Amino acid sequence: MTDKKAEPAWLKPMADYAPLAVFFVAYLFGPKSDDGTSLLAATAALMVATAIALVISLIVARRVPMMPLITAVIVGIFGGLTLWLQDETFIKMKPTIVEALFSLILFGGLLFKKPLLKPLMSSAWPMDDTGWHKLTFRFACFFASMAVLNEIVWRTQSTDFWVSFKVFGLMILTLLFAVAQARLMQRHALPVETEQKKDG
Repeated sequence: MTDKKAEPAWLKPMADYAPLAVFFVAYLFGPKSDDGTSLLAATAALMVATAIALVISLIVARRVPMMPLITAVIVGIFGGLTLWLQDETFIKMKPTIVEALFSLILFGGLLFKKPLLKPLMSSAWPMDDTGWHKLTFRFACFFASMAVLNEIVWRTQSTDFWVSFKVFGLMILTLLFAVAQARLMQRHALPVETEQKKDG
């Protein structure tokens, strides 16, 4: 027995990608700062869109998922610093902090023999414990690599290039990495009969 409200299929993509889309549109068409970019306007739009997405998640599903909540807190802190100090460095560092934090959380779980991806994904793709440990380790390494890559990009490239990397590059790299894990997930997938016995 549970009163947990089932989430509609559109909710997670909305919470994950709508703020990013708003950020990109605001960067393209928002008022420009002294440096000729719209990053400050895009940052403000991102903060508002992220807050709205969390409120919608709370209303529809009666809960806020942990990872979007962590991201929202970091957006609020670094976005607020960006606007307050008029310094774009803080919002450019936000992906670094988010990716590094996710990496540390996953590595921390593995230290205590807890593959934290298992409770998040096991209902969609049942695997044995060895598979979950391997997948969690790989994602922890991937997030750490993305944190380093974001630092390299924003420190060496133009703001326009960084915005494209943040909006499209990180998403594409994450998708490619996830697809590349299919063989591991198939290799450690639990037999259908096992899942049926658990449900029975």
